[in-house]
Amino acid sequence: MAEEKTNVMRLLDQRKVPYTPHHYASPDGAVDGATVAGLIGRDPGQVFKTLVTVGASKNHYVFVIPVLRTLDLKAAAKAAGEKSVAMIRQAELLPLTGYIHGGCSPLGMKKPFKTFLDERAQGLETMVVSAGRIGAQVELSPQALAKQARARFADVSKDGE
Repeated sequence: MAEEKTNVMRLLDQRKVPYTPHHYASPDGAVDGATVAGLIGRDPGQVFKTLVTVGASKNHYVFVIPVLRTLDLKAAAKAAGEKSVAMIRQAELLPLTGYIHGGCSPLGMKKPFKTFLDERAQGLETMVVSAGRIGAQVELSPQALAKQARARFADVSKDGE
């Protein structure tokens, strides 16, 4: 498989942010985060998914949470200062962010959205997020990701899938 750079990798290169690229074969398209963790040889607690929501105010928010956890909508709304937040429909993802389901990265979206990293990332040396394409991930420090995504840490996930 060609291990070409994604726009996310080029963005990190341009900003001189250290990262490790990971590529995996996904013949059936998007796979769940636990499968991705296994394919790249990382603990699932280190691999994070990017979720996009819409608040009661119609503003959009991005949440980056561990793949084995679920977004806590009440905690997410509180972190965003909203009365409520809801997941956007899958059909809205590409026009809104420029990314498809299974390849959504918190970096390099069409426009910047208020972004939150689950606080569980803070205790990790590195974390893994999508590189903007199915089959590609980037591993970098949580602090570097927070800085590049202009994100803040918050307790926004709960147990469960």
